[in-house]
Amino acid sequence: MTASPPSKALDAIVVQGAREHNLKGIDVTIPRDALTVVTGVSGSGKSSLAFDTICKEGQRRFLESLSAYARQFLGGYEKPRVDRVEGLSPTVAVDQKTVARNPRSTVGTVTEVYDLLRLLYARLGTPHCPQCGRPVTEDTVDGIVERILRLGAGRPVVILAPLVRDRRGAYRKELEDLRRQGYVRARIDGEIRRLDEVERLDRYQRHSIEVILDRLR
Repeated sequence: MTASPPSKALDAIVVQGAREHNLKGIDVTIPRDALTVVTGVSGSGKSSLAFDTICKEGQRRFLESLSAYARQFLGGYEKPRVDRVEGLSPTVAVDQKTVARNPRSTVGTVTEVYDLLRLLYARLGTPHCPQCGRPVTEDTVDGIVERILRLGAGRPVVILAPLVRDRRGAYRKELEDLRRQGYVRARIDGEIRRLDEVERLDRYQRHSIEVILDRLR
């Protein structure tokens, strides 16, 4: 027996003996941490290499890492016709097809990768205020009450609930609903106004509406 050469799994994706569809046992080494484009004439095996070999093997390895209970709900992937694949992480395939007619859809929203990235940044990242630069943290009810009490006796306090934040529109229905619910005042574009005195807002301008829930000292 002869020893196999050292693996370059950390530096590249190594594919040996790929035979899916019209591939004739090709060997290829793809660098990691880089954007690689597979080009060629129609029928040359681009999709067979990228999707049916590399991506399929990456998805199969990911499923194998799950528990037997989870795999029964996800189904399975057959092993592609390839001798060996090294240096491959779990993969996500983005097919070249249009599945949404919304012109605002992007690769991230169509493939739901956007939701995963948003969850990742929400859990691992530390949000900061774009104005003062301080970290944004969650306040408890007790913490909010304590901060208000530290203001000192006699200080006026206004409790507001945001309804619209810097969006265009007239918001006639929203303002009318507030009046019917018994609310008297709101802070509109930074100015406290009585709801029964508010005229029609300019639908083409951006507005911020915050309902005044209570005023106290």
